[in-house]
Order: sequence, then structure tokens, then C-alpha cells
Amino acid sequence: MIFGSLKRDMIKKSLLLTMLVVFTATIAAGQRVIKGTVYKEGKPAAGVTVEAHRGSKVMTSFDGKYEVNADSKTKWLKFTYINQSKRYDIPKNSGYEIDFYFDNIKPVEINQNASDGDVLGKSQEQLIREQNQEYINELSLYSGFFKQDDYDSALPHWKNIYSKFPKSHINIYIQGARMYQTFIEKAATNEEKEKLLQELIDIYDKRIEYFGDREYVMGRKGVDWLKFYLTNQELEGETLKNKLKDGYEWIYESVNAQGNKSEASVWLLLMRTSVALFKYNELTKENVVSIYDKCNTAINAVISENADADQVLRMKEIQPFIEIIFDSSGAADCTALVNIYTPQYQGKSNDIEFLKTMLLRLGRANCDASDLFAQATEKLYELEPSALAAYNMARLLVKRNETVRAKEYYIRAMEQETNKELLTTYYLHYAKILYTESAYSEARNYARKILEINPSNCEAKMLIGDIYVSASRSFNGTELEKSAILWLAVDYYSDARLGEDCAVEAAQKAGEYKRYFPNREDVFMEGLQEGNSYKIGGWINETTKVRF
Repeated sequence: MIFGSLKRDMIKKSLLLTMLVVFTATIAAGQRVIKGTVYKEGKPAAGVTVEAHRGSKVMTSFDGKYEVNADSKTKWLKFTYINQSKRYDIPKNSGYEIDFYFDNIKPVEINQNASDGDVLGKSQEQLIREQNQEYINELSLYSGFFKQDDYDSALPHWKNIYSKFPKSHINIYIQGARMYQTFIEKAATNEEKEKLLQELIDIYDKRIEYFGDREYVMGRKGVDWLKFYLTNQELEGETLKNKLKDGYEWIYESVNAQGNKSEASVWLLLMRTSVALFKYNELTKENVVSIYDKCNTAINAVISENADADQVLRMKEIQPFIEIIFDSSGAADCTALVNIYTPQYQGKSNDIEFLKTMLLRLGRANCDASDLFAQATEKLYELEPSALAAYNMARLLVKRNETVRAKEYYIRAMEQETNKELLTTYYLHYAKILYTESAYSEARNYARKILEINPSNCEAKMLIGDIYVSASRSFNGTELEKSAILWLAVDYYSDARLGEDCAVEAAQKAGEYKRYFPNREDVFMEGLQEGNSYKIGGWINETTKVRF
């Protein structure tokens, strides 16, 4: 009995000891210390607050080092310098040492014992003249593979030159960037793409370090960065926003310094990213309008200078895309545009091209009731009585209820305009005035002119539908004929639903007027059946189908 009791006590103690060991091991496995160095502008940064998700918070010391407590479920680190914060999402299976580059600039790895005469700082010309065999052999192998587009084979030889002979030739960086862009395109996973992208960013930073031209290179760097993150569907929220902010800062710095010399792709991505950051509430409407104006001014300047045919062609290609991005941004509203353009107008009131651009933008945003629109319209017509100026004068007079004079200016605009897209706009506005005056037949004629130019114009179809609804009340015919006009109106509304801009309103109107179709008995009394063709006479003179 005693032996059995002792045995049971030993078993209990063993179980307790085992549980304690397992519990202790679990806690130890759940806890970890993450440490590293924070760099800013390529140097260790003091005074940066480092916070671990589900962990502690510290501030970096003079040498940029930090050490925070975390656990197995820690997902990110946040680095804050003054009022700027950046989040770093910790990759799966990462180690416990994480260095962070606040502005994505890594310290240049330079041999501290290297002197000015060391190979590190020598040009390709010097290295070949001195018969540096390592450089010559690696250059020959790398160049041969690169010319054959065999980048996988070229890479190890390129890397050796890149790390050991960083100042030999700028082509190391130009061709290195091209190889990495290709690697990124072919990479199978986002994780692999991001790793390659960071290596590409390092190439740009090292190029700036050894060959300068920061303003241009920052633009190239921003383009590659934003191309990846603007199309990366796996990222969202704060992580994506911070990535976009980095790229935006780089290309904004570039265009401010480069001006009209900036590449077309830089302007396009500046516009796209500004709209994306506006949707994240990082930029205001005025910021987006200002960026649009900056892009448009530069593009127009390049086109008018006509100095480089290739650059002019690229600018002409991206201009309509910039217009589309801005128009759909939600920032191009009347208040923002008036705030931006009012001070500019004071100094540019005699600049015809500026006035045209401003009035076109204000018109699209329905700002034609503003004082600025009125002043600029009269000024433009005074300086250049063109089709556009006549059109703007007509809109201004409509706002002032001077319809008779407005119609005169619309006619002038239509007679002078050669651009068919603008002409459809003039026709539509003029037709709407005629419609409000109950000049239904004439209004329909102008709506039909629009459809001759653009058969899918849903606004013209909507207007014809409205004309027929109104005309049904005063049409000279039988009650059935009057009701039958609604069949025709619904035909036009149904067709207008195919246009995105009209879909909702057209559906509502089609549904509303179907309720007023002739009833079955009245139709039978006329000897008609559902689906029969039915011709409506008079000035309408169109055929539709019988419905109940």
C-alpha cells in the first residue's frame, strides 16, 4: 500500500513537471524579441518610435537601433518619425532581425579601406586600360548574355560588376533595371515580385549615389514602384496607401525638378496616384485639380514646342487618359475648380489657350453659373470669337434667361465648329432649348443630327423619348394614336438604357410610361394585336410595335 501510494505521488509529480515544461515552452514559443536598425536617408536614424503589433513600443537610440517585445501573432511594425508613420508588414517565416529603411534608401555598402585609387571608384575606361581581368571577364560574359536577352545567365555576372565595380559605367544600372523589370513581370507570386521590386529600387538608389541625376531617376523609380502597387489586387487599406504615398513623393519630386522634361509615363502615374490618394483622404480636391493642371500644362507645352517627335507622340497618347482619370475622380467639382482657377485668371485673362482650357473644365463640371465662367466667357469671345467662345456665350446667356440671344450664339457655334464631338454637345444644348419652347419637331431634328454622328449617344435618345412624351398630349390624332406615341417613347428610353450615363434614368422613365400604354380592349377595337407594327403619322412619322 505504501509503495503504491509513493508510486502514485511520483506519477503526479511527473505529470505536473511535464505540464510546467510544456506551458513554459508554449510561452517561450509565443514570445520573441525583434530588433534591428532604422535608417533614414541611408544613415542610422535616432528618435524614431518603433511599435510592434501586440507588443511593446520603443524609440531608436543615436545609432538607429531598436529592440521590441512581440509574440507569435505579431503582424506588423510601425515606424513613426515626427508626424510621419509607416507600417511594415512582417513576412511569414521572417527572422527576428529587421532593418527598416524609412525612405527606402539603403546605406551604400562601401569598402571602408577603399581609397580613391581603389577599383570601387574606377570607371570602365580605367579598368580596361589597367587590364583588370576580373572586370573584363565579367563584363564580356554579362554583355554577351544581355544582348541575347538571356537575363538569367547574365544576372550572376552583372551582380559581380554591380557589387564590386559600382562606378564603372551607368549602363550597369540602366540594363540592370531592364532585367529586373522583366524578372518582375515573369515572377509567379506577389512575394517574389515584391522582393525583386525592392532589389530594383536599390538599383535606382545606387545609381543616384554613383551617377547623380536624382531628378530623372526618382521618376523612373516611382513609375516602376507605382506600376506594381496600383495593379496589386492583394494589397489594400493602410498598407496600400503607404506604398502609394512613397511612389507619389518620388514622382512629385521628379516632375517638380524636371518640369516639361519628365517622361509621359511619369505624368500619367502622377495623375493616377493623386486620384487614388484623394480617395484615401490623403489629398484634397484642390490638390488633385492642381496636379491635373500641372500635367495638362506640361503636356500642352511639349506638344506646342514640337521639339521631339517621339515625346510629342507619347504626350498626345496619354492626354486623353489623363482627362478620363480626372473627370472620373470625383475631385473635378465646381467649388474646387473655381478655387483653383480664380487666382490664375487674374494673371492670365488675356491668355486665349488658358481661357479655353479653363472654360472647358468649368463647363464639364457644370460651373457655368459661376461669376468666373461669365467673366472668362465674355473675355474669350472678345479676344477670339470662335465656335467654342460662341458656345460658352450661349450657355452664359441661357443662365441669364436671355434665350433669344443664346440661340443666336448656339447657331454661330454650330456653323463654325469642325470637331464632331463638340458639335454633338452644341446640338444637344440647342435641341433642349427648342424642346422647352415646345418646338418638338425641330428639337428632334437636332437630336437626330447627334445620332448621325454618334448612333450610341444615349442623351439624344433620351431627349427624343421626352419629346414624344410631351408631344403625345397635343398630337392631332385619335386617343389611341396619342397613347401609341408612348410605345415609341419607351422604344427610345429602352435603347438609351444601353448607355451607362443614361441607364438608371432611362429605366425609370421606360417603367413609368409603360403604365400609360393603351389597354387591351381599346387595341382590339382597332383590330390590332400585340406585336403588330404600328405607324404613327403626322410630323412624327415613325413605326413602332403594339403593346398593352
